[in-house]
Amino acid sequence: MDSTETPLSTSPSHSNFSQQRHFYLAVDRLQFKMETLVDLLGMAGRQPLLRMVVCCSTRDELDAVCSAVSRLSYISMATLYSDQAEAERARILEKFRQTAINWNNCTADGEEKKDDKEERNKSHMIIVTDACLPLLGMGESPISSRVLINYELPTKKETYLRRMATCLATDGIVINMVVGGEVATLKSIEESSGLVIAEMPIHIFEMM
Repeated sequence: MDSTETPLSTSPSHSNFSQQRHFYLAVDRLQFKMETLVDLLGMAGRQPLLRMVVCCSTRDELDAVCSAVSRLSYISMATLYSDQAEAERARILEKFRQTAINWNNCTADGEEKKDDKEERNKSHMIIVTDACLPLLGMGESPISSRVLINYELPTKKETYLRRMATCLATDGIVINMVVGGEVATLKSIEESSGLVIAEMPIHIFEMM
């Protein structure tokens, strides 16, 4: 597992995050966490073309999330991992960023294949570890997803802010999944970063 983190080239300013909204989803027990994620994605899957990023802290958790999400036919999934070829990484990032543009272009077409339409209407997701987030200092652009799910809550404020800066659109939503003692960690991040992290509303995706 590669746990090395590359710092941002510049510190993100709070003005960049002013329109983003932050929520937490409390899970009763650790063994229910994956099931809760799948239920959450079941709601998200009803939103055509929703662009999401799921952040994990470890490769083991990334693999577990990939296994669970791969069974959801309404989500088009890709992963970023440490030993991935650079060309494949670039292809995944570019395809994800072009989702909205491709949608706008396709709506003008009078003819389209059924398979193309079904694929286009899927939600799109990237699952990534902290070690493989977009490298802004190396010239990579942010992913700019509409929803960022912190499946594993980072222990440091800097990691939390980096996930926001590299993965989330300026008007996006962050959903933090927390179990047990992680509530205290979330509170510490909230206080040290000046963010407001509220309990996730039931109909959160109606806010999109």
